[in-house]
Amino acid sequence: MPHDVVRSSPVHHIVMWKVAGDAQSSKQDAIAKVRAEFEALRGLIPGMTRLEIGVDHSRVSYSCDMVLVTEFESEGALQAYATHPAHLAARDRLEGLRIARHQVDYVATTEGAR
Repeated sequence: MPHDVVRSSPVHHIVMWKVAGDAQSSKQDAIAKVRAEFEALRGLIPGMTRLEIGVDHSRVSYSCDMVLVTEFESEGALQAYATHPAHLAARDRLEGLRIARHQVDYVATTEGAR
């Protein structure tokens, strides 16, 4: 590759949430709403190459209820997602449903896990 061409590495954006609800049924309703909002973003965000939503089935006391795993072509694409109108609207509609949030963003490497 020529020296003047800079290739950016994919960026992974992983977010885990606890959702509101005292009973399991109310938690399931909140999970369904969060899932629907983020699934609706599929194909709308330039540079987003992966969107996966997982729901915890372990129910251990320290687990989160759900996880969003996304991958972006570059750091710039991730930054654009953060301010994309569709993402902001989804976030606003979910206000109060997500009661705790944890996030990890990292650049993918080809070296593998160490």
